[in-house]
Amino acid sequence: MKCKLDNIIIYYEEYGEGKPVIMLHGYYPDHRLMSGCMEPVFLKREGYRRIYIDLPGMGKTKGEAWIDSSDKMLKVVLGFIDKVIPNERFLIAGESYGGYLARGVMHHMSERVDGLFLLCPSIIEDHSKRDTPPHTAIVIDNELLSTLCKEDAEEFESMAVVQSEEIWERYNKEVYSGVRIANAPFLEKIRNESFSFSFDVDRLKDKYEKPVLFLLGRQDSSVGYKDAWNILDSFPRGTFAVLDRAGHNLQLEQVEVFNTLVDEWIDRVEEILLK
Repeated sequence: MKCKLDNIIIYYEEYGEGKPVIMLHGYYPDHRLMSGCMEPVFLKREGYRRIYIDLPGMGKTKGEAWIDSSDKMLKVVLGFIDKVIPNERFLIAGESYGGYLARGVMHHMSERVDGLFLLCPSIIEDHSKRDTPPHTAIVIDNELLSTLCKEDAEEFESMAVVQSEEIWERYNKEVYSGVRIANAPFLEKIRNESFSFSFDVDRLKDKYEKPVLFLLGRQDSSVGYKDAWNILDSFPRGTFAVLDRAGHNLQLEQVEVFNTLVDEWIDRVEEILLK
């Protein structure tokens, strides 16, 4: 589907009917990262309209030249929300950079958000200031790696904590497929020049009193897990889980725990909605 804003067309996919859930993927992949892990959870539940966005420069959304900062990326997301679900309350889930944008949405319209899910969220956009562990692989399948071309093997090894065939297949389908088609020059320009918001994204007017889920990988060498702890006090209803045997692709490496905790987050949201 396509959403036409003033100066950009956003590609998105949606499934189901009911309470809107806005899904925001990370930097370089596309909507398939989020649909791949979230649809198995929501297929077991009724009453949710899942909306998966391709952010500018990623997937099927063009990286327009006027988008030269994370502020403008956020402007696109806010415009999309107002166009597709005007005046509606919604849930929002964001992975990595999508978690950064989700917090930007919270900064501007938290009163419309009935639940927040942050998956391996980017808390600090300046990589040099992140508190991250060194990359560690816990499960290594050398036989699998030997079957991959050099580029694919290096890509997978650089990120995966659990390097199994099953995880490679999902990573290739849900994550790396988007990375391959991303507009790298467009994204690198933003990363190098204006990757951080011009405002303090975590300075909310009030503490957010609705259900929140933080899911982080103990071995996540991309965004780490310690920085997220520093914003937890703004979310009194926040579950904060750091999973061992999980890196930046936690949703692939700890599937059962991921599904259980996301399902429990939705249960907590419904408890609020039914009051």
